[in-house]
Amino acid sequence: MKAERSFPKFIITAKGTRWVEQGHPWIYEGEVLRGEGACENGALVDAVSEKGKYLGTGFVSRSSKIRVRLISRNANDRFDEAFWQRRIQYAWDYRKTVMGEDTSCCRVIFGEADGFPGLTVDRFSDILVTQTLSVGMERIKPMLFPLLVKVLREDGAQIRGIYERNDVAIRALEGLEQNKGWFPLGEEPPETVTEICENGIYYRVDVENGQKTGFFLDQKYNRLAVARLARGKRVLDCFTHTGSFALNAAMGGAEHVTAVDISASAIEMARANAERNGLAGKMDFVTADVFDLLPELAAKGKAPYDFIILDPPAFTKSRKTVDSAQRGYKEINLRALKLLPRGGYFATASCSHFMPSEQFVKMLRSAALDAGVELRQIEARQQSPDHPILWNVPETDYLKFYIFQVV
Repeated sequence: MKAERSFPKFIITAKGTRWVEQGHPWIYEGEVLRGEGACENGALVDAVSEKGKYLGTGFVSRSSKIRVRLISRNANDRFDEAFWQRRIQYAWDYRKTVMGEDTSCCRVIFGEADGFPGLTVDRFSDILVTQTLSVGMERIKPMLFPLLVKVLREDGAQIRGIYERNDVAIRALEGLEQNKGWFPLGEEPPETVTEICENGIYYRVDVENGQKTGFFLDQKYNRLAVARLARGKRVLDCFTHTGSFALNAAMGGAEHVTAVDISASAIEMARANAERNGLAGKMDFVTADVFDLLPELAAKGKAPYDFIILDPPAFTKSRKTVDSAQRGYKEINLRALKLLPRGGYFATASCSHFMPSEQFVKMLRSAALDAGVELRQIEARQQSPDHPILWNVPETDYLKFYIFQVV
């Protein structure tokens, strides 16, 4: 580097340099040869090759195996409020382009895919919900979060507050404590429940107690794909959570929809959502373990459903458990395929990036073979575009979603 730099330097191995030059923003602890200059945890550092080539600037994490998360490869960038406001504006403009008018409930910031490593921001109508999973983002959030509100409000969005959902164990890897609550922006909203409208369906979203940030936004358009096929069908929605696929199927004209989840509280929320949308008469709700329910239905010797949807939680959150996860995926897919009649329809998903698409497809082929059926693919889909995929960051590519006819 010819220009004088004010940030401490981290000298990176040749292997790490190649990794960064291929476009990945993470530098692992084993690829850091040494540091030059004192720096606090979460501060900005320059990553430099052994030959002195500038690779980028990012946040250092003393506790994590991901030692540096790059935020820029431009040596001329200045990381002030103007920089971060431009980056927020860029992320928001992208959502308005790819989602059109459909931005009242969407992911506003998707971590590395938007240049905010370890930060998630979801919009649920008038509330923003954040998860901060890196010490660098934690360090600058007092500056960043007011800028988020400013950018959205200036565009006409009514934002009442920011609720932090930092109640996740992964924060420990960054040396961060778990917590949740309103970020101080002034007067706090009186409640942590808000209402959203997605695909014309209304949901009550509990941002304090709901899973993840309160609602799963990534399947928005996959739910529409299911709704298009549901007319006149008898639908079984497994792992329904708060009923999103089931409600879309019912709204799409299904003859009847059964929504199943192991969580009694989730089923009650799904039932309430059905009543809110005037769909309760077309639906019933079952609290059960899907792994037990499917064989029980098969034992009755008939095919009560002609459309089954499988949207399970992630069966694996690490590479170490991929094989056991694959067995779980195969079991539920095999049982569902055996339960469907010829000509029936089948939607299946995996939300774990540790389950590669190739492995998920291999599992589906094996399940279909063991079930004695053939799969006629209708659609292969991924997450909605407010969860953008960076091809140089495989971790951003996580959702697999297939729709088939069973023949």
